[in-house]
Amino acid sequence: MVMLRVRGFEIHKSYLSLQEQQALIEVLRPVLKAVPLFSPTVASGGKMSVRMTSAGRYGWYSDEQGHRYQAHHPKGQHWPEIPPEILNIWRALTQTDREPECCLVNYYGENARMGLHQDRDEADFSYPVLSISLGDDGLYRMGNETRGGKSESLWLNSGDVVVMGGEARLKYHGVDRIRFKSSRLLPKGGRINLTLRVVT
Repeated sequence: MVMLRVRGFEIHKSYLSLQEQQALIEVLRPVLKAVPLFSPTVASGGKMSVRMTSAGRYGWYSDEQGHRYQAHHPKGQHWPEIPPEILNIWRALTQTDREPECCLVNYYGENARMGLHQDRDEADFSYPVLSISLGDDGLYRMGNETRGGKSESLWLNSGDVVVMGGEARLKYHGVDRIRFKSSRLLPKGGRINLTLRVVT
């Protein structure tokens, strides 16, 4: 396990063993059954290429009215609790006095991507955002606190964990592409990204 620091982003390479990754996939199965993945709509009316759902007190949601946190899935059911196996990773790497209130589950298929964006829908930016990669490799881009300028990219592999706190908390970041079926963790291929956040 190696920890890299790029533009303030703490990148814990190979933080999770294969057995730990497989265990996370298993605890996610009942979450995905209770609150299935959906394709959010953006303000312009188009659909995001990433499908998502959430666990925790709040889930992240986007439609024609904009993006926000809300307490229930688009079909009305409340989000299930964040599995303790996921919370343990937050506790080990962030050492904060708050537990995450949202675990956003993003699924990237073969052609999915996530444009450069800031995580700024939360009330308190002093708490970090923690990101867990499972499945196929994703090309992760890290930018600046404002749009434009130089950026840096690296491949995130299954089992990598990124902590965005301090100077990196409001920096733009995104996923440019997926190396589809580069991992055997998910039988049908694809990448799952778990993003833990303190919301209120």
